[in-house]
Amino acid sequence: MENYEPGMSFGKDAAETYDDFPRGDEEATVAFLEQLAGGGPALELAIGTGRIALPLGVRVDGIDISPAMVAKLREKPGGDQISVTMGNFADVPVPGSYPLIFVVYNTLFNLLTQDEQVRCFENVAAHLTDDGIFVVEAFVPAFLTRLRDDQYVDAEAIGVDEVWLDAGRHDPVMQRLEETHVRLTNEGVRLYPIVTRYAWPSELDLMATIAGLRLHDRWAGWNREPFGSASSRHVSVYGR
Repeated sequence: MENYEPGMSFGKDAAETYDDFPRGDEEATVAFLEQLAGGGPALELAIGTGRIALPLGVRVDGIDISPAMVAKLREKPGGDQISVTMGNFADVPVPGSYPLIFVVYNTLFNLLTQDEQVRCFENVAAHLTDDGIFVVEAFVPAFLTRLRDDQYVDAEAIGVDEVWLDAGRHDPVMQRLEETHVRLTNEGVRLYPIVTRYAWPSELDLMATIAGLRLHDRWAGWNREPFGSASSRHVSVYGR
């Protein structure tokens, strides 16, 4: 996508509506992470508006690239108590170590090169305690192989006064999905672009190995559903 920068996907417009579209598995996400967090502290990569960090029952620090998303976090009860470092989470630019570091909801794929993703694993490993855990939740990109001419347009929502479309183009060489979510209303058209660089679970496992980590567990969801060939996403737990 020409002239795209990752920060474009998480500006003021996105921050204002982000919490209006919950995935529905937030409680399960928090429950899963709490079981691994022990007494904390934990570090969330791309903490955003804090909808996972705030209800987690331990101290959570965060990293984020978007001032607008962090501003929404600060408006919430307890949001002003969370330490947030602004920057690229591939670099994990925080001091100290953590027994739990996590990145959820496909956000690892917002790092747009393999080098950045590998660097993220390496920096996470450097900030884990000896028995620390790194949790990654992401989609399995099997559906991309079924696209027609490596592109699509989907109707995400259709209402009386607005329509949401998702237009995407797939680059199989760079492993990138270029998307724009299009909102059509009587007032006009709004565009919400996002680019992701996906990776298969086996590639993430190799990144972990490069970083000195190994796969401990892999599930198909936050309720520890068995992971298999038909799974559309995975929750992977890495450690030493």
